[in-house]
Amino acid sequence: MSSDLKMLQLDHGRFCWRESGEGRPLVLLHGWSMSHAVFSELADLLSADYRLLIPDLPGHGESATVDPCDLKSFSQLLAVWLDNLGLDQVDLLGWSLGGQVALQFCADYQLRVRRLILLSSTPRFCIGDTWSAGLSQTKLRTLRRGLQMRYLATMGEFFDLQFEGEDLSSDRRREILRFAVRPAGLPEPENAISTLKILGQEDLRSLLDLIEHDSLIVHGENDQIIPLTAGEYLSEKLQHGQLVSLPSVGHAPFLSCPTLLVQLIKEFCR
Repeated sequence: MSSDLKMLQLDHGRFCWRESGEGRPLVLLHGWSMSHAVFSELADLLSADYRLLIPDLPGHGESATVDPCDLKSFSQLLAVWLDNLGLDQVDLLGWSLGGQVALQFCADYQLRVRRLILLSSTPRFCIGDTWSAGLSQTKLRTLRRGLQMRYLATMGEFFDLQFEGEDLSSDRRREILRFAVRPAGLPEPENAISTLKILGQEDLRSLLDLIEHDSLIVHGENDQIIPLTAGEYLSEKLQHGQLVSLPSVGHAPFLSCPTLLVQLIKEFCR
């Protein structure tokens, strides 16, 4: 385990996180197949103003899996972790899958969140049941099959999809891989597949009315994984949601335009 990670030993196994900075606590939740490391650059830009708490979600990075592997279990685990840290209330940022975890947590523990930031997030990842702002189940099955048959190549293709259509230089791509992926590595294939099921099964639309927090939704207009219409839906259904759409930006705005995102976070969380 990396020396800069902290660990909480729980009944199901260890839960790990990185912590830096001082100030108001801000929790950053990463997306599927990533880890705390994906926020390394963002953390360096924010640590002068916030106490940053960046966990490895279950089955990712150095954190153990949970059973059942679903958003409710993730939410409960976050509550136990925050209790252990003695934190009654935090600002909460979630990216992609992390945004779904954040929505579930806000619905389950409303008083524990002051501000909510959703990056490239959605209440439902897959198309179905009057929902068209997502991937088809066929594409999700193709992704799952790719993970089973050619794991590293499939992960590389998914990584590149996050920046498709952007003017991302090869140097910047290598830099992102160096700090965002390689330090913690990819999840074990079985963990990647089990957590992928969350994206195919969970539907949070019925919970949105319960979320009363001031909410900032940031979404790239060029997102090829979660379309902008999902962010627009969140901004309409959340009681206090405001949308910032970013032209020519894909699925990872904190990697595509980190300085702008830091500005948005500071303005919203002040």
